[in-house]
Amino acid sequence: MTATTIANSMQVSVLLGQNSLGMEERPVPVPKRDQVLVEVAKVGVCGSDVHYYRDGRIGPFVVNAPLVLGHELSGRIVAVGEGVDPERTGQRVAIEPQKPCRRCSQCKAGRYNLCPFMEFYATPPIDGAFCEYVVIEEDFAHPVPDAISDEAAALLEPLSVGIAAARKGRIVPGSRVLIAGGGPIGVITAQAARAFGAAEIIVSDPVADRRAMAKKFGATDTLDPATDDSRSLEVDCFIDACGVPAAIVAGLESVRGAGTVVLVGTGSDTVSLPIPTIMNRELNVTGVFRYTDTWPIGAHLVASGQIALDPLVTGRFPLTEVESALNADLQPGSLKTIVAVR
Repeated sequence: MTATTIANSMQVSVLLGQNSLGMEERPVPVPKRDQVLVEVAKVGVCGSDVHYYRDGRIGPFVVNAPLVLGHELSGRIVAVGEGVDPERTGQRVAIEPQKPCRRCSQCKAGRYNLCPFMEFYATPPIDGAFCEYVVIEEDFAHPVPDAISDEAAALLEPLSVGIAAARKGRIVPGSRVLIAGGGPIGVITAQAARAFGAAEIIVSDPVADRRAMAKKFGATDTLDPATDDSRSLEVDCFIDACGVPAAIVAGLESVRGAGTVVLVGTGSDTVSLPIPTIMNRELNVTGVFRYTDTWPIGAHLVASGQIALDPLVTGRFPLTEVESALNADLQPGSLKTIVAVR
């Protein structure tokens, strides 16, 4: 292992139970042969982190032991395993926070996000990045240019979700798109849809501030689901980024024949769908589970100015105040929160 001077221990924010966090001192991990050690710079707070903190679970993923949250991160490589080019030491990177097995049928088919043996940051029992150092396989530590800030580099992870949704939604130049939810993923997905060439991007959200934010970052129009009926829109693609059953059904009803419905938001485990609408219009209904091969295009879209991530940050907290960061979404006007480790 080639390394710079590194401390033996690090500070870690640990989820001890529902609504319970604590700081611990742990050994700095040592990179294996094909891994790099990354000094964490910035970590974005994801809705999944909040779910684990407040609810202790997301669907089948249950927190039943202490867990380190955080999977949207950037940093700097400070040490490398013996199989990694030592010239990578010192490189700024954005982390793709997953470790597929690379051997199963899904991995070999290029769908490594569906690997049944996946180890994903901050998904029980795998620890995440609310800490000072992490290790990751070197090819999932993506170099970022100086044109991208540490905060934007961390937010390449949620941008990857938006890119995956745009791909699954078959968005092309001229597409008409409806997005339910004006939260971070909805706003980022609106930007991704615009970058993919969508001509019309309509964001639905009951909160006026979020509609305004969506209009600022990519949406050509917005609507209030409490007063506006979306069923006559006849969009090419509907993307749910909120997980609310009523929003999913209303959005699905707005899709033209042979259009696409992409489910991204996490909410109710089950939703009653209008089967005749799906059948008679031959709708393509699919989901997004993480991403594959999205960091290079995300970095390009940000560095080229086609997508803006820095202006989305509305709150910043140190590592010692992760609990405040997890509750920042309760504040009016909150969109994206960053934990600044360095």
